[in-house]
Amino acid sequence: MTRTKRTTRIMAMAAAPAALLAFPLAFTASTASAQTSSATYMATLNPLNHATGSGTLMLQLNGDQAVITEKVQGLATTFMGAAYPHVQHIHIGAAGTCPGASADTNGDGVVSTTEGASFYGGIGTTLSVSGDTSPAAGTDVKIAPSGGSFDYSRTITLDAATVASIQSGKAVIVVHGLDPTTLSAQAQGEPSDLVPSLPLAATSPALCGPLQVSQMTSVPGGGVNTGGGGTSGLAEPWMFAASAGLAATAGGALYLRRRNAVQK
Repeated sequence: MTRTKRTTRIMAMAAAPAALLAFPLAFTASTASAQTSSATYMATLNPLNHATGSGTLMLQLNGDQAVITEKVQGLATTFMGAAYPHVQHIHIGAAGTCPGASADTNGDGVVSTTEGASFYGGIGTTLSVSGDTSPAAGTDVKIAPSGGSFDYSRTITLDAATVASIQSGKAVIVVHGLDPTTLSAQAQGEPSDLVPSLPLAATSPALCGPLQVSQMTSVPGGGVNTGGGGTSGLAEPWMFAASAGLAATAGGALYLRRRNAVQK
């Protein structure tokens, strides 16, 4: 690895929340390479934090290749008039479970991303519609599926830590983004625990489900299409509040750009 690449990686890791990016060193390449048999995993995505949505995700694993199909419905559709981007990930390195209400340590009625990290862990893989799938892309709304319901399909190369976590039953699917009107007055007034310039609802978990070995060969309810909903043309203030410099700190901030050409 060159000195420039090493420095860039260190900067990105330092800028991101430790709760999202940390995972045990026990997930080594040798561990993952020793378990390369094909298997199918399924996650039933149940709502968290007053969300009303649901979903199902299937992951067909062959070595380090994961064919992922997902169907999500019932999430927050818009935020301040724009299509709501729902960043989503395979979380790894913790208990492999979804948090309950007791994880809300500050009593605001919302289990924030960092409050839930001891249950589902940090980001192993970003389930983006295109481009980067690393933890660094974890909060990049430009490549997240959007809208209240979406179908998602993508083949992704997983790193050794994610493969090991899936095979050991410790991987969890988490979809983020809440309707702020469903939250308590206290929570509505709080900033995101990841990006203080954004509201808490923007980055908090909405759906969660552990990946478990399955005998199924397709997602219930039929096939899905790639991506499902773009994020182009977003022009709402909350999505651009932290635009400057976020590309360098994508592991712990939403990567946003201001595009208000319509108003000019």
